[in-house]
Amino acid sequence: MKSRERGFTLIEVLVALGIVAIALVAGLQATMALTNNAQRQSDVLLAQVCAENELVRLRLVRQLPAIGEAGFPCQQAGRAFTGSLSVSPTPNPNFRRVVARVLDGEFTVMRVVTIMGGFQ
Repeated sequence: MKSRERGFTLIEVLVALGIVAIALVAGLQATMALTNNAQRQSDVLLAQVCAENELVRLRLVRQLPAIGEAGFPCQQAGRAFTGSLSVSPTPNPNFRRVVARVLDGEFTVMRVVTIMGGFQ
């Protein structure tokens, strides 16, 4: 009588390869999610610096900002952002509501809203 050699069948090998492939794809997706999240966090931090710089510039002028819309460019860490300031009145004429938006292309990355008072 011939004895059967022991080993894995083709089906068992294919199933094992399928499981490994699924695990590798899941790991790749997790890595991509972490990379995208880190990039988004970097973009938000740079956009926040842009917005805060523009608001500080307005405060340093030491005048009540004029009502209306204005744009500003911002370069941070080699990235070029565009920004917009929207100044609107408040019920108290000594204060203005200022909205600073920082955009990457046409997408808003950061929006900062504050109130600025008049200087005397």
